[in-house]
Amino acid sequence: MRDVQLAHLAEQYGVATEYEDWRGRRVAVSSETVRAVLTALGADTTDPEAAARARARLLPPAVVVREGKAPELALPDGAHGTVETVDGALLPLGPGLPLGAHTLRVTAADGEHQAPLLVVPDRLEPTALRRKRRLWGLTTQIYSVRSRASWGTGDLRDLAELTDWSARDLGADFTLVNPVHATEPLPPVEPSPYLPVSRRYASPIYLRIEDVPEYARLDPAQREGIQRLARPLRERGRTADLLDRDAVWEAKRQALEVLFQVQRAPGREASLRTYLEREGRSLVEFATWNALAEEYGTDFRAWPEHLRDVSSHAVGQEALRLWPTVEFHRWLQWLLDQQLAHAHHAAVDAGMAVGVVHDLASGVQPGGADAWMYGDALVPGLHMGAPPDGPDRRGQDWGRPVWHPRRLAELGYAPLRQILGQALRHSGGIRTDHVTGLFRVWCVPEGAPPDQGTYIHYDHEGTVGSLLLAAHRADAVVVGEDLGSVEPRIREHLADRGVLGTSVMWFEQDPEGRPPSPGRWRTDCLATVATQDLPPVASYLSTEHVELRDRLGLLERPAAEERADAEEQVERWRSVLVELGLLEADVDPVADPAAVVAAMHAYLARTPARMVGVALTDVVGERRMQNQPGTTTEYPNWRIPLTSVEGEPVLVDELLADPRMVSRIRRTVGPVGGDGQIL
Repeated sequence: MRDVQLAHLAEQYGVATEYEDWRGRRVAVSSETVRAVLTALGADTTDPEAAARARARLLPPAVVVREGKAPELALPDGAHGTVETVDGALLPLGPGLPLGAHTLRVTAADGEHQAPLLVVPDRLEPTALRRKRRLWGLTTQIYSVRSRASWGTGDLRDLAELTDWSARDLGADFTLVNPVHATEPLPPVEPSPYLPVSRRYASPIYLRIEDVPEYARLDPAQREGIQRLARPLRERGRTADLLDRDAVWEAKRQALEVLFQVQRAPGREASLRTYLEREGRSLVEFATWNALAEEYGTDFRAWPEHLRDVSSHAVGQEALRLWPTVEFHRWLQWLLDQQLAHAHHAAVDAGMAVGVVHDLASGVQPGGADAWMYGDALVPGLHMGAPPDGPDRRGQDWGRPVWHPRRLAELGYAPLRQILGQALRHSGGIRTDHVTGLFRVWCVPEGAPPDQGTYIHYDHEGTVGSLLLAAHRADAVVVGEDLGSVEPRIREHLADRGVLGTSVMWFEQDPEGRPPSPGRWRTDCLATVATQDLPPVASYLSTEHVELRDRLGLLERPAAEERADAEEQVERWRSVLVELGLLEADVDPVADPAAVVAAMHAYLARTPARMVGVALTDVVGERRMQNQPGTTTEYPNWRIPLTSVEGEPVLVDELLADPRMVSRIRRTVGPVGGDGQIL
């Protein structure tokens, strides 16, 4: 195939033959990479005409139309179409179609054709953003926020108590938490919440055992047995030691197996059956993956070949053989559904305008449940990653599976809509990690180095439309993580559709490279000082993060140069805060980080940002990072409990009762939490 034919075929399949790098220069993608990606997508690169014919059809793989508009289709003379809605109604093809996923049927001279039809909102206008000029809230990692009653890691009861307190005492509008996606059914448990086995379902490690109603039906001996499992975990949870998810999940698993055997009250049983019926086949498949993973390991690609196809007869037979275990995992998700609902309702009942905001990871483990369940919508042989950039000139291969643009569309974006709907089922908002993945994804052919990849593009009307549809139904706020090098058209499109961006104080600068005045920030964003991948403010001010990266061998320049740059950045921001009258000129940032933290959030309060997030780690004085990018086992990523500036553990119940801590928090959030009423 000649290069011009290859380029034409790549255009048809949405595969980039060149891209703009982090320096703004155009980079040509090698022919070998383009061929490898096209082949993975199912294109015949040896016969371009046959490949082109394979894509030719009367209707596109999916038709996406914004609410109130009519589908724009180039139908031949004499062809006519109707729309079959989800409830079976037949409607004429035109404007005014109801929101949702439907089926478009077109009758032409050569017969009947059909395609999924998605009617999506034109723009999000959630109630919370209509009623208040600004929303503010705490951002936190649930697992790190423990109480005296939790089992060594934070759980959904701890989240409920934190949200209730921050709403009633501080006037917070939301609490943004880490992804609670499903993890492995048996240890070892992946510590990163951004590398789950499934985004469709949640991790039972977040359950509060004593809040399961069947716990009250145990006899005293059984309850004592469960408390014996909890005691050593609670004792460890009152220290600053690293979190041990494996020990926590082993103990909780034993306790839950006991509770699973308890006879449920009639109302509880009816509730369970209703939940199972609503979740249907998807939950059966997820629970079956868990049961099989306990037998054959957590990477389905290493299972016996006859079990790798979720729809095979062999899988059905194994599910029947393992049915008690399948039922156990379905039951766990029901418990999670209830406790997630309680945490969100507690937030709203306490007065939050939004409530809990859940984080959606950008991908999943390649051998996990979602990859098994949604295999038909994924591209075999391609990995999600990132192109070379300033911090990493080699590029990145994250090893995560990639949605197949055409197959996802042919399914009416159902897998994506299911995942989004679940994340928004019990929340008032969602933060989507790596939101540019709804437009394009850097793909690395299996076995190739990360810099030898290219972008594949999606019909963003379908992907973004799916996000808006799910959020509209939940009346939810949507925040897209759009940090780094992002095409302006992507930010503009998301802003036009009512999706907020993400602006981080340490990254913001004016055209001259200096900290901008507060008024120059964009309005449609969630504004924060940092992210979960950056050091807490106390560490940043002292440049401890430079020392850490130096010890881990992550610096590409001498440590002295890195430290000088970090100190210069801190000084630039200190000067701005002093000029604005937010920080006393004689404050030493290293000696008094709390004053700087308060000043930084007072600065954010002066920006026009619609949402402001305050990291709980910063208001309590935490110094350790949750995650050090570029490391795996070299640093205890995602295993850092919440501690104070002195390195002492901070527990939820103590946080609420400690006058000094409450005073510090009020000092920080006071300027942010002013009256922002519109209505």
